[in-house]
Amino acid sequence: MTNIDIPRAPLPPFSRESAVLKVRAAEDAWNSRDPERVALAYTLDSEWRNRDRFVTGRTAIVDLLTRKWVRETEYRLIKQLWAFDGNRIAVRFQYECLTDGQWYRCYGNEQWEFAENGLMRRREASINDLAIAESNRRFRWPAPGARPLDHPELNGVGG
Repeated sequence: MTNIDIPRAPLPPFSRESAVLKVRAAEDAWNSRDPERVALAYTLDSEWRNRDRFVTGRTAIVDLLTRKWVRETEYRLIKQLWAFDGNRIAVRFQYECLTDGQWYRCYGNEQWEFAENGLMRRREASINDLAIAESNRRFRWPAPGARPLDHPELNGVGG
């Protein structure tokens, strides 16, 4: 992982189209389950609130995601644009994962704030987990990997 901030298009201020692109790029990176790849989209001093965890900086982000994906296997995520304004984007998301033999669907909202170079400098995530049966899974594309282009967004898969 590099220690420099390489700009990440699209840059703020966001239009609807550029915000959708930013959300899909984030979704694709997270679905790679590569903590270092994901962390490159954040500023060196990015601040996160993830559930009840508060972390600062790329190294801490990599550590958090590494632990997450060791525990949460078979991870598949869909993010959807909720709102945008200037350098801020709000998303809602769902992901499914297998943890200690139990399938979960996790529902959440994120608030993102971006630096001028398009890197995220702040991420706040609120997440709730719902135990599900394997037969109730909605996200079944090969993992790790991006959601197929023909797979519905959240509006098409249900609450």
